[in-house]
Amino acid sequence: MLSVRPSRISDIEDIMAVYGHAKNFMAECGNAGQWINGYPRRSLIESDIENGYSHVVMTEDGCLAGVFCLIIGQDPTYSVIDGAWLDDSAYGTIHRIASSGIEKGVADCCLAFCLSKIGNIRIDTHTDNVPMRRWISKSSFVFCGIIHTHDGSPRLAFQLKK
Repeated sequence: MLSVRPSRISDIEDIMAVYGHAKNFMAECGNAGQWINGYPRRSLIESDIENGYSHVVMTEDGCLAGVFCLIIGQDPTYSVIDGAWLDDSAYGTIHRIASSGIEKGVADCCLAFCLSKIGNIRIDTHTDNVPMRRWISKSSFVFCGIIHTHDGSPRLAFQLKK
């Protein structure tokens, strides 16, 4: 059984290890261009923790199985979309979701937690992130269009309403 709790600064080494594992996994799956140039940086993760955005997914025996951010409120990156959102009601955005690979179901646990906080979720991913795209589709997200990250990189954008 997996559970979610807020990330703590004391989790930072384990969180960075999870992101390292996720970067390697993405590269092995043909997606070497999504998390590059040191992204996500330790300082960003520390800020996510301090702002209450970062959460960890824990196994029953207390191992850190995954990490993600849930940011409720307007996401500036999502203000312009080549396409259309399902609606403009209040939403939460899932960012920087990653698994350590030690347990299956991390993404499903993350989504259930997020939907328990807000019933309108947005997420984006790199076009080459096939495993994430597969999970997004399986989870009934609707493709809404293309957004661009702070550096101008395009991302596929999706929305799920409960």
